[in-house]
Amino acid sequence: MPAWIMAGYQEYAKRMPRECSLELVEIATAKRTKQSNLAKAVEDEGKRILAVIKESDYVVALEVEGRQWSTQKLASKLSGWQSVQRHIVFIIGGPDGLSDSCLKRANEKWCLSQLTFPHPLVRVVLAEQLYRGWSLMNNHPYHRK
Repeated sequence: MPAWIMAGYQEYAKRMPRECSLELVEIATAKRTKQSNLAKAVEDEGKRILAVIKESDYVVALEVEGRQWSTQKLASKLSGWQSVQRHIVFIIGGPDGLSDSCLKRANEKWCLSQLTFPHPLVRVVLAEQLYRGWSLMNNHPYHRK
């Protein structure tokens, strides 16, 4: 990842409080060539993603077909997730998306935007939105209406 991506993610991750901390777990994407079977590559990535998810985890897949949420809705979701689940796992697919098995495992599907983002940028946007949702939930001045 470019240094600016890691710096952007780290900036928001360090702002999160201990009770709502972020942990980034990266799963390597499969090598792709012109001859690659993309469906197999996505399925292999999905298996590696699912291998690090516990049965007790609440999984939110970032998916273009998911629901879009306002900042207020995200804050409400964060509050609800914190009261019910210990670990919330957000999964971001590789450049070709998430496998069907990952989408089936997801408890919810969230669409950040109808826009197409560069794959690495999604982690920064996700971290910022989680921080913004947390700040709204806790009356922190970061979020302005």
